[in-house]
Amino acid sequence: MSPRTRSGSSSAARVIAVVADILAFIIILWILMYLLDANRGNDFVQWVHDSARWLAGWSYDLFTFDRTWANVVAGYGLAAAVYLFIGHAVAGRLRR
Repeated sequence: MSPRTRSGSSSAARVIAVVADILAFIIILWILMYLLDANRGNDFVQWVHDSARWLAGWSYDLFTFDRTWANVVAGYGLAAAVYLFIGHAVAGRLRR
């Protein structure tokens, strides 16, 4: 494989890993804001919540626990873990 092709795939891998990290960070930030009872009237808190809700739409309410905080941690946490796992797995394959 030529150095130019390897460099290109390495750059793509780096971008994919960073995007996965950012997506997971937004979701984890919302989990922390929820657990710390952040002011939902704040525009930034609302943006983080809306973004995390959209990103975790496929996993939100996947689990049902008696405690609301457990639903938030499990539903959003699963999405964050999947984004990190898949993003870094794809990035790792591109680096090879």
